Amino acid sequence: MPFISSLEQAFEENYNAENAMAMAKYLKNNFVLYGLKTEERRLILKKIWNKNQDEVTNNVREIALELFEKKHRDFHYSAIEIVTKELRKKFQLEDIDLIEKMIITHSWWDSVDSIAKNILGVYLTTFPDEIDNTINRFSNSNTMWLNRSALLFQLGYKEKTDFNLLKRLCEKHKHSNEFFIRKAIGWALRDYARTNPDAVFDYVDSTNLKPLSTKEALKHRVIL
Repeated sequence: MPFISSLEQAFEENYNAENAMAMAKYLKNNFVLYGLKTEERRLILKKIWNKNQDEVTNNVREIALELFEKKHRDFHYSAIEIVTKELRKKFQLEDIDLIEKMIITHSWWDSVDSIAKNILGVYLTTFPDEIDNTINRFSNSNTMWLNRSALLFQLGYKEKTDFNLLKRLCEKHKHSNEFFIRKAIGWALRDYARTNPDAVFDYVDSTNLKPLSTKEALKHRVIL
């Protein structure tokens, strides 16, 4: 596709070896990168996106999947940003397959968290009847990143948060020794505490969460 080949060429032309090494180290050397700072990468993406708008809009799902198959992390970030913008008000029911594929491909916290909040979370506001089935399936999965996505999809929901669902998910995973799950529990609770602090603090005080989850959940609690 012209869009992808143009994007790849532009990234390669702007490769920064020093930055690439530092960024890879930050991501525990799980990925290779072109060494582009976020703002620079987004400017390059925007320019090529605008030049190929029709192609991207008409093939967004295929483009996202192809970008996610590439080894450089920059392409994965670009795919997330494209799907977030292009499909925000255009999700189809079957797009859950695309979303799941993005979550489990080249998984790490930086991609998964963005997909959970900005793509999965938005998809499930479009199709609320799919919440029970999708979140039960993700939370029961043997794939930890799907578990984390289930915990985090309500980030930013504020008063629309289903706190009973969030508590059930926390209870299901609260004994996990996986760092990314313990952290997600605390983060999800802390986020909702901005809207309903008493409910969150009462829940945390009455259950036996792991120390990291408790610390994260109560991060902004003021002790008088």
